[in-house]
Amino acid sequence: MSRPCIALIADPTSPEGCREYLADAVELLTGAPPVRVDSRHFATGGTGRGVRHGSRLRLQVPEQRLDFVPDVVVLYEIPPHHRRALAGFQRLLASHGVVTLAAGPDAWRTATEKNLTVERFRRDGIAQMETEVLSRPTPRQAADAFERLGRDTWARPVIGTGGNDTFHVDTVARLERAAAYYADRGTDWMLSRDAGNVTADGLRHQFRVFVLGERVLHAREHLQPATDTPCNTCQGATAVHLAPSDLPPRLAELAVAATASVGLPFAGVDLAAENGGVVFEVNVQPAFVDGERELHAVAVPYVQAHLNALAPAHGGPHRGVTASA
Repeated sequence: MSRPCIALIADPTSPEGCREYLADAVELLTGAPPVRVDSRHFATGGTGRGVRHGSRLRLQVPEQRLDFVPDVVVLYEIPPHHRRALAGFQRLLASHGVVTLAAGPDAWRTATEKNLTVERFRRDGIAQMETEVLSRPTPRQAADAFERLGRDTWARPVIGTGGNDTFHVDTVARLERAAAYYADRGTDWMLSRDAGNVTADGLRHQFRVFVLGERVLHAREHLQPATDTPCNTCQGATAVHLAPSDLPPRLAELAVAATASVGLPFAGVDLAAENGGVVFEVNVQPAFVDGERELHAVAVPYVQAHLNALAPAHGGPHRGVTASA
């Protein structure tokens, strides 16, 4: 049987570099590199085409001189603000039965737009800090929400990434600055009660848990010395890696439940142990911060899950790639 044709479709404008780890994982597992495709070709208005090829889907990317029939599509590293433009492509993959763990546009949107995540968690009983969604609020509406949430809160945009545009708001002056910031950008935002997730030695901390199905693959604790700054590694937090067995069972269960709640087969869940365990957000495509460790702990199992799904889906020979000259 020939090697499966695996397409790695990602946005090259992203600075995270996840696509490199995933490409390495594909080659480790199959002995061949993936077909790399710029996801922007399949976004709304892009010139990438998907046409029926017997019972399969053929992808054509004129700009990259590619014409091939993928066995597997790994769709990853799509910045949050660009995801809705790929909804049609996700539906195309689903309609042709292409093996992918990219889920569907509804799950992506629920996890990407944090106001929808909050609503879904309320519906499903997923523990979270009390949150109010604000859409171009008046100064009085913002102040009232701040008072209701105990005057110690975090403000964040409905759609964001990497902890950017996120502020610790514990004074009226900080609230006014945050409100003006979002108003200038026409951005809907949220206020959440502070979780008090500070260690005894004064470090803000939270956990990032990688979930695949009902299994925790890997976890990190993020330690942030600047307690008014989000606990993202790109914001200066230090990552301490944890084996799944070292993660408190309550947090593992909560991460799995949160992933299922938003409808994703794979995610990176941010949560805190304080308040009995609370979820902050579910990341559709969590970044890898330690190449070798997370290559084997996360990227390889993630790609392997695609291959496992391929086995029952296509019992016949795998079809390879052809690139036009």
